[in-house]
Amino acid sequence: MLGPPSMGYDRAITIWSPDGRLYQVEYALETVRKGSPTLGIRTKEGIVLAAERRVGSPLTEITDKILRIDEHIGISFSGFFADGRILIDKARIYAQIHRLVYDEPIGVETLAKRICDILQIYTQHGGVRPFGVALLIG
Repeated sequence: MLGPPSMGYDRAITIWSPDGRLYQVEYALETVRKGSPTLGIRTKEGIVLAAERRVGSPLTEITDKILRIDEHIGISFSGFFADGRILIDKARIYAQIHRLVYDEPIGVETLAKRICDILQIYTQHGGVRPFGVALLIG
C-alpha cells in the first residue's frame, strides 16, 4: 500500500517535495479557498467590506468576519478563523504602537506590509505553519 502523494514532505514547512512543492503552503491556500467569501469595494468616499456568514451547525457561534482595526481601517478575512483573529490582534497592536510613537494613524499600506512580514516569516521558519487566511485591509 502506498502512502499519500506528499510522502512526508508535508511534515515541515521548509521541506520541498521532489516536484518543487511546499505542501504546508498548499494546505493553507486550500483553507482559504474553502472559507466564506469576502468582498471589498473602494469608492471616492471610502470603502465597503462585506463577508458571507455560513451557519453550519446550531452549536456553532456566529462570528464577525469584518473587524475594526483603528478609526479608519477595517479588515475582512476568509479562511481559518483562529488565524484571522491572531493577525487581527497583531494589526491592532501595530496600529496602536504607530499612533503612540508617531502621533498619527497608521497608513493602510504600512499596516498591510507589517502583516505581510508576519505571513512571510510563518512560511519560512520551522516549527510553525503558514497562516490559512486571506485578509482584505481597507
